[in-house]
Amino acid sequence: MRNIYRYSIYKGAKYYICLFLVLAAFYGKAADLNNYKVHANIIYRFTKYIDWPDNTQSGEFVIGIVGESPLFLELSALTRGKKVGNQQIVVKYFSPDASSYNAHILFVSESQSGSLKKIAGVTQEHPTLIVSERNNLINKGSCINLIVIGEQLKLEFGKSNIERRNLKVASELLKLGAVVN
Repeated sequence: MRNIYRYSIYKGAKYYICLFLVLAAFYGKAADLNNYKVHANIIYRFTKYIDWPDNTQSGEFVIGIVGESPLFLELSALTRGKKVGNQQIVVKYFSPDASSYNAHILFVSESQSGSLKKIAGVTQEHPTLIVSERNNLINKGSCINLIVIGEQLKLEFGKSNIERRNLKVASELLKLGAVVN
């Protein structure tokens, strides 16, 4: 009985620590928003609040970056040696013109946002969480959009885009942003 109680306290504390880190990242000031460490932290935290289908839970857990972005170095440093379940996290670059994107999470940099509709089409049959960073990209297939409003970083969720990709998002995460569709 004690072990169960200790485990539930640990699990609860772990949940609140993760939630605190996510909230701290979201409510940073504009000076911090240009820092891709914040973006890297948020994207890494998505691995804790999104469930991928069972058939994608072996091999490497790939976080892809489309286009040149400082996020690549930040995510690589943050995720070094970390896992999602039993999967080692690997960060990879992808060309916007790639014929396939074998990634669990695919971040489309602002400079490549014009390619988002094509990327969403190429990945539509795959459980790939597409993350973007420019306004109005949920309508073009993004699952989660990181946008700046005023001086704060906000999340927009394309819930139907997420569900079409056979992904499940925790309600705790949805409460941290606006559900657009």
